Amino acid sequence: MSVNEVTEFFKTSLVSGLSSEEAQKRLTTYGHNEFEKKKNKTLIQKFFAQFKNFMIIVLIIAALISGVIGYLHGEGFKDSIIILVIVIINAIIGVVQEARAEQSLAALEKMSAPQCKVIRDGKVEVIESKKLVPGDLVILDTGDSIPADLRLVEAINLKIQDAALTGESVPEEKFTEAISSEEVPLGDRDNLGFSSSTVTYGRGKGIVIGTGMYTEVGKIASLIQSVPDFQTPLQEKLEKLGKNLGIAALIICAIIFSVGMLYQKDVVEMFMISVSLAAAAIPEGLPVVSTIVLAVGVQRLAKRNAIVRTLPAVETLGSTTVICSDKTGTLTQNKMTVVNLYADHQIEDITATNFSTTELTEGQKQLIKISILANDAKLSEDNNTYKTTGDPTETALIDLGLRFSINKNTQDKDFPRIAEIPFDSERKLMTTIHRLANGKFEVCSKGGLDELLSCCSFICENENISALTDSQKNEIKK
Repeated sequence: MSVNEVTEFFKTSLVSGLSSEEAQKRLTTYGHNEFEKKKNKTLIQKFFAQFKNFMIIVLIIAALISGVIGYLHGEGFKDSIIILVIVIINAIIGVVQEARAEQSLAALEKMSAPQCKVIRDGKVEVIESKKLVPGDLVILDTGDSIPADLRLVEAINLKIQDAALTGESVPEEKFTEAISSEEVPLGDRDNLGFSSSTVTYGRGKGIVIGTGMYTEVGKIASLIQSVPDFQTPLQEKLEKLGKNLGIAALIICAIIFSVGMLYQKDVVEMFMISVSLAAAAIPEGLPVVSTIVLAVGVQRLAKRNAIVRTLPAVETLGSTTVICSDKTGTLTQNKMTVVNLYADHQIEDITATNFSTTELTEGQKQLIKISILANDAKLSEDNNTYKTTGDPTETALIDLGLRFSINKNTQDKDFPRIAEIPFDSERKLMTTIHRLANGKFEVCSKGGLDELLSCCSFICENENISALTDSQKNEIKK
């Protein structure tokens, strides 16, 4: 659909967006822009859920039988209390682990974009992202997290990082034109912005076309919620073992009782012997031993930042022989890093352990300075902690500056940008103009090597400026 068709379909405006009254009506109709959540179990429900295990049920029966035998023999309830304590400890460990995992998952949910900029009644407003409705006109800037699925209606040098959905490490360049193909894979829908993706470059606007569970990320959430509960191999084996032991104990008890009756023994005495034998046959320690072993596994995984929702999942992971995984952002950080600098006829491996940060030449300092001035990525500081947002190549250059104590925010303040020519795919260069302290101007450019060299007439080597020759150009390319 074209931009006009989308605007008409959602009965919205590219100038004034939705009215506040219409937005409120749609919020009532479509609900909040958030994922549906399963109703959480109460602590009591979680506690009693731990007893839905054949072995545990057999243990409880064994505890009751032990109590009856102890009472009849005048030995008290010591054995039955021990068995019940084991069962309760087992349940508490399971509940605590489940509660910890839910807290960790709740923390992950807070990572979604909490606020966004929209145009309503012709005015720009900042609202909670959960109050977005289909038809809302959302404003996008570099560094913004996209709050819902959008059909882009304005894209100025707009690049969006869709790695979470598509696995592509490089941000996608977006456009507003309609796509004529009937079936377009998710990664090729370049006129859309997807919920949870990040704007790395440029700016734009988009009409909300899907919220909450109707976004592409919401579809993934619904798939996760629809996964049925199933038993792990260890649970199945323990269940089978419990049943076999229970059945075997009952059969043996029946045989012992029958033999006693054949020898005309006292009925009550034979019943007590049979029951004692059944209680002795049940391995009370097995559930708690398996629980403790799994709990230790959970703690070891937690130290490696892995979230395990239920204890038996540890055993499932231990049984895994093949893991099929996407690389980008999963096995790698989805991050770029500068490893080499070339200035004054020499290539410097700045990752080498013997490279000192104080040994930078003037040429290298100038190179780093230009790379962070002709740069649209953002650097935020909080309690001496730095965070960069923007295009991966540009954030890598800012990180390079930080490594050598050259701060982008400080440089932007000392050399304010007064004009720019943004990077585009044809020119393959980005140029910025900065005012110097003496009132003069400095032009900084970065981009493709061939395009940059074709603009250069001079070269600065060891602080000496001379005419750039063809042989020097070839050396640089080499």
